[in-house]
This record gives sequence, structure tokens and C-alpha cells, in this order.
Amino acid sequence: MNTTELLAKYDVPAPRYTSYPTVPYWTDDPTSGQWLAELNKTFDSNPQTGWSIYIHIPFCESLCTFCGCNTFITRNHKNETTYTAAIHSEWETYLSSVPLLKEAPLRQIHLGGGTPTFYSPENLRLLLQPILDGAQIDPAWFEGSIEVGPRSTTSEQLQTLLELGFQRISMGVQDFNPEVQRLVNRIQPYEMTRNLTLLARQMGFESVNYDLIYGLPAQTEDSFRQTAETTIALRPDRIALYSFAFVPWIKKAHRLFTEDDLPKGAEKRALYELAREMFLQEGYVELGLDHFSLPTDTLYEAYEAGNLHRNFMGYTDQRTEVMIGLGVSSISEAPTCFHQNEKGLNEYKRRVLAGEVPTLRGHLLNEEDRLHREQILQFMTQQVVVLNDDAQTADARDYLGELLNDGLVKFEGRRMELTERGRPFLRNAAMALDMRLRRHKPQTRTFSQAV
Repeated sequence: MNTTELLAKYDVPAPRYTSYPTVPYWTDDPTSGQWLAELNKTFDSNPQTGWSIYIHIPFCESLCTFCGCNTFITRNHKNETTYTAAIHSEWETYLSSVPLLKEAPLRQIHLGGGTPTFYSPENLRLLLQPILDGAQIDPAWFEGSIEVGPRSTTSEQLQTLLELGFQRISMGVQDFNPEVQRLVNRIQPYEMTRNLTLLARQMGFESVNYDLIYGLPAQTEDSFRQTAETTIALRPDRIALYSFAFVPWIKKAHRLFTEDDLPKGAEKRALYELAREMFLQEGYVELGLDHFSLPTDTLYEAYEAGNLHRNFMGYTDQRTEVMIGLGVSSISEAPTCFHQNEKGLNEYKRRVLAGEVPTLRGHLLNEEDRLHREQILQFMTQQVVVLNDDAQTADARDYLGELLNDGLVKFEGRRMELTERGRPFLRNAAMALDMRLRRHKPQTRTFSQAV
């Protein structure tokens, strides 16, 4: 079977596995009190548990029509002040409710969005300084990273971030083609991205990363080759080459397209394979799902050492057992529990300013969940996993029978491995380990296409 036939065969809805269980399969809906109890249990068992913070900044001045994030479109920058007050109130609730948190080593902080550089330099400092001052930063491991928009990022913002200990920036580039940018409402001339890249390096940021998206309207092999060439010329340390997740039943902005406007199936995957081949020829290494890194970057070093990690922030170069998400819609995790904040901005503010943890939903992991979580994490980061016993191995072989016959996965004893030919089908193969999905297949459209 050729690649085109394989892509048609396996282009089915599949999770991206930034967590297990995946969010549609969360059950139990633990209360705020249960979530805090699980956090305390983790730190009580090991007061030196490494942890990380994710802060969600939802504000954007305009809507990018490909976006799948929880955003709030506004040009009113007074929102910075009121939102910071809400974040600080949530932070204080955690510090008072989880006493050992302030003593445990903080190893990562990441700002995502939205557009975190919606904030002025002064307000970035006002937001971050009290949080960093209230935590025990681990000097040997600490990394600060932030998603930045080339259209809204200044040298003053970058200087503030450097002074606060940030070392890595991730730029939302998506595509360099002007027509594609027009169609997705993200006009961002090449010079803007180039200048910010050079500036960040000159100022001393250790890692400059690009996010690209394939499968957008008007993308062709010729246009995407030019985007890949431009990316290579600018030499980012990491590249995330994401598939456009077309989910109009979730994101209204996606209804501005139809599926006929988008490359799909083999045509869509050809864009990825084209860029992939170019990146590999220029010294990048493919890591996990749709990520590339230069061998000099810490992400590659983590991959080589077997320490690559994947969570709601994507791939990271170290694992923390706890991640606390601050801000509207943010997701947190502990070894035994997931937790998500309120998605509505006003309701989030109301609850945190009242001293509540703004719980929307969550999930308490049972023993089986925890086993499969570790296996899926291993498979999504290393493309190989040793299964629990002969029974699970037989079950996985049976479930993946067609992928096995097509040469996309292989088994050696209890060792299950994705083949080089199977790289486009990582998500499909991981589904063999997803017992919640296999037992209760979704009756409605839930996940984006695997390819």
C-alpha cells in the first residue's frame, strides 16, 4: 500500500494526547476541595516535588481565524490590570491552600495565550514579579518561556522578560505567505518575524522557536516550500509544525472556511512531508509528534537522554509532577488529578476574587488511568513503549493488526514501537493504549483528524 492509500485509510479522528485520559473522557468532576487535597497529598509525600506554572493570557487585538485557543478579542488594555488582580488572587489562594507549595522547587513557568505580549512591559513585570517572589525557584533547572506575537512584541517587553529570568520565546509564525496570512487574518510581514528573531538573539535569549501550521487555506506545495525555506534561513532552535485542527463544531471562527477550502488527506500531509524533508536536510531532528529541534537545543538533549516530556504545554525538556494553571480556562495536573479553570472570563474573575479555586471540571485518575498515562507519555515522546504484560501485548497487537500488517508498528516481545514508515500515524497507534476511548467510542465529532 502506498503512502497516499495509507493516509486515506488512517486519516480518522484521533486525540493528540497532551493528557491521558483526554479531556472528553474526564469523569468524577472533582470539587475544588478534592483538587487541593490531591495537590497537598503530592507535596506531603515529597516536599521537594518539582513543579511548574502555566499562565493563560486570553487577550488578542484581532481574531486569527485558524485559532483553537480560548481567547478574548479586545483593544482595551485596561484588561491587563483587572486580569492581573484576578491572577494574583488565584495565586494567593493556592499559596494559602497548599502550604508546601512555596517551599517546593519551581522549575518552569510558561505564558501562553491568546497573546501574552498584549501586556505592556510594566504590566508583565507587575503580573510576574509577585508570583516569582512567592515561589522557590530551582536555579539548576528553572526555565521561563513565553509565546510572543511578532506583531506586538517590543524590545522593552523582551528586556523585562530577560530580567525576570526568561530564556525562551516561541513565535506564532504559522505561514510566511501573504495570501495565507490574509485568509487567516494574521498579516505579519517576513521582516517583522526576522527582526524579532534577530533582536531576541542579540539580547541573549537561549532558544527562539517557531510555530508553523500546515493545512491552512490557500497553502500549496510551492507556497509551503517557500515558508520552509524562509524558516530554515532564520534558523529557529525549535520548530513546531502543527496540523491545522479543523473543528468548526467547537470553534466558530473555523466556520469561515469550508473543508473544500483546505488541503486535506494526502494533499495536506504532503505539505508536512515536504517541510520535514527540508528540515532534516538542514540538520534538524524530528521529535515526537510534529516537532523539530536543532541538536544544540535542550529539547533534543532531553530526547536523547530519554527525558522528553509532554503535557498541556506541549513537549518540554523536563518533567514536573505538578503543573498549576493560572488564568481563565487553564489546566492543571498532579500525579492523581487533572483540573481545569472556568472558561468564561467574567465568571473566572468573579470566583477567584471571591477567594475560590475556579473549578470547571477535572478528573481523578484511577490505577489503570495512571498506568496508561505513563505508557502513552512514553510512546508519544519516544515512539516506543514496553507493555505491562502478555495480555496487554496481545490486546495491542490485535487492535493494531492493520497497522502491523502495513508496517507502521512492530512488536518485539512486549516492546511496541512505531516504525519510520509509521511516523505519520503516531496518534493512530497510541489509541491502542487508550482504553477509555476504546470502551466508549465518541458518538459525535470530538477529535481532529489524525493526519
